[in-house]
Amino acid sequence: MLNSENLKNKLLKINNKGYKAYKEIEGEYKFSNFYLYIDQAQSDPFAPPSKIRIKVNQEVSSLPYHLFSNPIRKIALEDYLHRKLYNSSLKLSTKSGSGKSGIILVDKCCQEVLPRSVIKVEEKFVEARIYVGLPAKGRTILAAKAIEIFFELIPRLVNNTLIFKNLDSKKIQHHIECIEDQEWLRNNLDKLGLVAFIANGAILPRESGVSEKPLTQGALPFLAPPSLEIEVELPNQGKIKGLGIKKGITLITGGGFHGKSTLLKALERGIYNHIPGDGREGVVTLESAVKIRAEDGRFIASTDISPFISNLPFNLDTQKFSTPNASGSTSQAANIIEALESKSKLLLLDEDTCATNFMIRDKRMQTLIHKEDEPITPFIDRVKELYTSFGVSTILVLGGCGDYLEVADTVIMMKNYKPLDVTLPAKKIIKEIPLTREKETIKDFTQLKLRKINKFSFPLIKKIKVKDKYHILVDRELLDLSFLEQLACQEQTQVIAFILKRLSSSVKKETTLLQAVEEIFKDLEKKGLDSLSPYFPKHPGSLALPRLQEVMGAINRYRKLKIL
Repeated sequence: MLNSENLKNKLLKINNKGYKAYKEIEGEYKFSNFYLYIDQAQSDPFAPPSKIRIKVNQEVSSLPYHLFSNPIRKIALEDYLHRKLYNSSLKLSTKSGSGKSGIILVDKCCQEVLPRSVIKVEEKFVEARIYVGLPAKGRTILAAKAIEIFFELIPRLVNNTLIFKNLDSKKIQHHIECIEDQEWLRNNLDKLGLVAFIANGAILPRESGVSEKPLTQGALPFLAPPSLEIEVELPNQGKIKGLGIKKGITLITGGGFHGKSTLLKALERGIYNHIPGDGREGVVTLESAVKIRAEDGRFIASTDISPFISNLPFNLDTQKFSTPNASGSTSQAANIIEALESKSKLLLLDEDTCATNFMIRDKRMQTLIHKEDEPITPFIDRVKELYTSFGVSTILVLGGCGDYLEVADTVIMMKNYKPLDVTLPAKKIIKEIPLTREKETIKDFTQLKLRKINKFSFPLIKKIKVKDKYHILVDRELLDLSFLEQLACQEQTQVIAFILKRLSSSVKKETTLLQAVEEIFKDLEKKGLDSLSPYFPKHPGSLALPRLQEVMGAINRYRKLKIL
């Protein structure tokens, strides 16, 4: 390893040369209190910025071990340092020259706390992964500006973010304990007989349709109805009260614009831990919960949708249903079956994004169109079975069909953004206004077939590129993930892309799709998120861990997928 003076001399030597000469500074350098790794120098000022790693020994950083003594504390500490690094980089970064010259980039944080690749905390060191735009005028190297970045700005970045004595220890502790409490509660929901919990005082609305930050003006703090309020004792915060949503079928109803969908959106994101002050740090949902919706036009590969759809015209096989262009009802049926296949124990539905004919047929339509002419078994006639046969609960936002009161265990009405327990009034209505429609199930739904993947589903992928959070370009084919609404950030999509590429070489004969994906997750748990990157062990790029459910959801939408 060279010392920092070697780097300075190299920069002075290539001053005013063509930009490609920056390749000469790639390597490892020892500074006074950190190590600098220039893993990849960009070839052009307009190309993606250079990949830089900064490593500080724990003798220098002095991060107390108790702050990262278990996996969730480690993730929380890395998240805190990541946010500190990001904010510091914004203050220090100044564009100077052509292209991306002079900028210091750190992956942007979201409101959720995820295992990421930006900060790595270990017993012996802490490492930060950043991007730097090497300075140039036109395509001519500006050595003085580069020296300023490496010898002034980056040392300040290190001191501001990676040295414990320069950090606010109370804020770090609060950040870690808040996330640890959420993780503990999520892990204990099943024991408590719950699928979700919303703490009193939670702020559910977001500031806009394109922002996940909390609404700060006019948002009503959440308050559980007394009959549904429970108390839980968290490891750090202690006793808190809130709404406990029990296992089974829960309807969220109420008039339009009273907060039904806002509550469901918060529950969708409750699969993740949130930062303190987000408002949703008190919203905790089963980690495996999946948002279900209709998805016109999606690709489906050999999925058994027969519990919901059978007897299609032209004798189409719904036990191994395939289509390049699904309808609303067939796509929603496939989404449910695929969610079960991915081990989901909670389905989240909003009537606004569901196929109406998939959700219910009322008495009049049953009379007009006889069952033998209707291939769809509506969701209302299967929702109880999903729970009794598979232990899968459902939370459904509904305002237009009272027949669902018949199958609900709990009914919550949102009124002026306040939840009310109307389960008893709903049961009274059921007695006063009996159900007139007939149940339409043809056969029991008690078993799920796990699909076996054809190893030739993933021919050698030559080029894979993430365009944004919801789109991956696989060679020349666009993989659209727009309806995987629980993806939190583009870095998760990058991991999905790498998993797709790995599957092209790792799928074994006669393995199920679930087994193939679970094997990769087990490998990541053992070797770490970085190991998935083709650049490992150098700067791994921008990565964040997605859930198994999103990975399988992406694979199911990959149009070259083949099932045995």
